[in-house]
Amino acid sequence: MKTQVLQIIFVFIALLLPFCLKSQNKESTTKHLQVNKATEEIQLDGMLNEKSWQSADKATNFWQYFPMDTTLSFCPTEAKITYDDQFLYVGFKVTDREAGPFIKTPLRRDFKGDHNDAISVIFDTFSDNTNGILFGINAYGVQREGMLSGISGSSGARSGFDLSWDNKWFSETKISDGYWTAELAIPFKTLRYKGGASSWKVNFYRIDSKTAERSSWNHIPRNQLIYSVAFTGDLLFDEPLPKPGANITLIPYVSGLAAKDFLSGAETNFNWNIGGDIKVGITPSLNLDLTFNPDFSQVEADEQQSNLTRFELYYPEKRQFFLENQDIFASFGASKLRPFFSRRLGIAVDPDTKLYVQNKIHYGARLSGRIDKNWRIGVMNMQSARDFSIQHPGTNYSVVAIQRQLFARSNISVIGINKQATNSQGNEIFDSDSIRNDYNRLVGIDYNLASSDNRWSGKIFYHQTISPGNNKNTYSHGANLVYNISAVNIEWNHQLVGENFNPEIGFAPRTGYNLLSPGVQFLLYPDNSIANHGPGIKTEYIRNKDVGKTDHEYLLFYTIDFASSAKFEGGLKNDYTYLLRDFNPVGSGDSPLREGTDYNYTSLTAEYRSDRRNDFYYQLETQIGQFFNGGILSFSGALNYRFGLLGVVTLNFSYNNISLPEPYSDGTVLLIGPKLDFTFSKKVFLTTFFQYNNQIDNININARFQYRYKPVSDFYLVYTENYFPNGLVSKNRAVVAKLSYWLNL
Repeated sequence: MKTQVLQIIFVFIALLLPFCLKSQNKESTTKHLQVNKATEEIQLDGMLNEKSWQSADKATNFWQYFPMDTTLSFCPTEAKITYDDQFLYVGFKVTDREAGPFIKTPLRRDFKGDHNDAISVIFDTFSDNTNGILFGINAYGVQREGMLSGISGSSGARSGFDLSWDNKWFSETKISDGYWTAELAIPFKTLRYKGGASSWKVNFYRIDSKTAERSSWNHIPRNQLIYSVAFTGDLLFDEPLPKPGANITLIPYVSGLAAKDFLSGAETNFNWNIGGDIKVGITPSLNLDLTFNPDFSQVEADEQQSNLTRFELYYPEKRQFFLENQDIFASFGASKLRPFFSRRLGIAVDPDTKLYVQNKIHYGARLSGRIDKNWRIGVMNMQSARDFSIQHPGTNYSVVAIQRQLFARSNISVIGINKQATNSQGNEIFDSDSIRNDYNRLVGIDYNLASSDNRWSGKIFYHQTISPGNNKNTYSHGANLVYNISAVNIEWNHQLVGENFNPEIGFAPRTGYNLLSPGVQFLLYPDNSIANHGPGIKTEYIRNKDVGKTDHEYLLFYTIDFASSAKFEGGLKNDYTYLLRDFNPVGSGDSPLREGTDYNYTSLTAEYRSDRRNDFYYQLETQIGQFFNGGILSFSGALNYRFGLLGVVTLNFSYNNISLPEPYSDGTVLLIGPKLDFTFSKKVFLTTFFQYNNQIDNININARFQYRYKPVSDFYLVYTENYFPNGLVSKNRAVVAKLSYWLNL
């Protein structure tokens, strides 16, 4: 089997190579923006009235991106850039096409969605057309910043847009009659770039909520993502940029906890912690992050999901320490076949309940960034604590990743991972032999393809795990190739995974299978209230060596994107499932569907997302038809009401009525999750989740108060409680207070 995998990889690389070579011959449509150093001090007031602004080169003539991409924007926009020794300044003048007030959206940082009047700038400081940093602001002065990584191409290709990344910068806006202006002051220390550089890549894009138009300075085809780094212009500085000075940031914290476990009957636990992070700029493009006794109690709670599958669900990483340059570690593999998944760090498995529980991290270090334009590196080491209550030894996690750019936008990456039990020698529970033999390792290589015009994108990878005992069939291989133009999107996927592939700090819900998953969609672009529409088909075929075919999913669908930004998709789906182990679709009952049985079932699906510019907006999904040997009626979605600048009230829900014939169990899988998100000002926020999930027989309340008393410095007060739904009997309760401070040295 390994020989067959290597043969497939060789053939796939041979097929990809012509697209790599072709990518170097893209016809240029690149715009240019000249940047001159400011001749006087810039007052950050949103006015743009200094002489340096008046004489600065303008980025104008934005291209419309949505609903069409064949004309200049109907909404005039100007962008300018200047700088001094400490800051890079970005100025905007955003003109209205229609009179009237802007849509009032909440004041929470890191806004997203097409219902904001906002403008963003993307910097690609190494001109690789692959990775970038985004800074954005809306008309009410609310900031957002994020990291762009990976191909950032079509909706079918990989794209990294992470708004969880935070950093320290400054801005002001001013709303005038018929237009609004904004000034951004971004410290050079915040940016990662090569000292002495005289040019970067840049683009600007605007969202106009009144007309639903989206536009960009450098033209972006409508079949690509509007934040794609593949379509940037040139930013030309009047003199080489100096290397920034010493860049050291201290982020200490102190926290207090009061927690009680009602199930065990233990006394209330009072505890306090002190720790923090240190960020050291080794070079302007290479950063060292250190964390000591990290505390993640303030991280927003996960929104729970109903699970009607046989496999683990994926939840995104939200912890700040793991976010910067996370793509260099997290982009390996595929979405359901990841060799490294940072959420595995800081958790352990309870051997009695088989559930994940928190595992304290003592310290960690991460070196990440660029060595030069072509080389990126990521090195991470984390040490977790022993937990005698679940017989879990201390564990050290080490990850090394190296990436080399090839051709225009492609790259090749290698990764090595080591998980090793540590520091328990001589203990009765953890003897030295068991510690020595408790390890899990992985080595892998990925080739990522991206043509310069992003018509072609894809990847091919091979990973191998190494663990005590059987190391036969411990491989995973996959390949993806996407051809994307405005009229058609064609995608090919295949995966071959050995039954003993075991990435313990990765995400691989299933192993021991071969997968084939091609798909295609055609799009038409009428010049009316519909932006685009068209049919498509998605397929997935899975087999293993023992029983042959185990799964298939064939989906015939039709999508309609409206010019208002609303969207509809309807489909006809056929599934086949062969059960490799007993499975109960409703998660409870004494009569599960039995191992070795197979099922073929068909259903109708539909999804509609309304225009988010309205105060009341919603997303609804439904499925009706056959399900295994019975039937299903499913409704899910989110209902939202926006209270202007104050906040949003959301009702997330998932209702799945499953009916199976006797003697099998049927029932209802229900998840109800009201969420209150209030933004009292740009500094004071309150988020509260109420989540009822009958699959885990739990009601959860999580309330998170945040006061940002200085830029990137916060006070948090977090309350969490879990109840049994029957009688509202409390399982556990915790209150955490945390104070952090961002100090630049």
